Amino acid sequence: MARLAGIELNDNHPVDYALTKIKGIGWSVSEKIIESVKVKPKTRVKDLSADDLAKITAALDGYTHEGDLVRQVRNNVVRLQTISSYRGMRHSKGLPARGQRTKSNGRTKRGKRKTVGSFRKEALAKMTK
Repeated sequence: MARLAGIELNDNHPVDYALTKIKGIGWSVSEKIIESVKVKPKTRVKDLSADDLAKITAALDGYTHEGDLVRQVRNNVVRLQTISSYRGMRHSKGLPARGQRTKSNGRTKRGKRKTVGSFRKEALAKMTK
């Protein structure tokens, strides 16, 4: 298996698809890298030479990916939280930060539904029986 940017790429995948497995590298960036290195996009990772892998690694250095990208995004969120912006407050509360509706949707951010209200009545009814 080839190792690029700390990620093990599957030998049976085509190069253009395998590069998209690196966080921060999508299809368009993958195509740009392959064009600059002059490798056929449908070449399998196992068929790449060591020279081709070195060229791809050098081309990847021009883009923010993996750990650097995660660190950059985390720093941006922390910056928003420290200046107490609206988006920063939404991040710290664990709510959607981009204006999405939360009254009827937003289960992934708000968590599992919790029933409120009738627990005490039900518990008292069971205890008196």
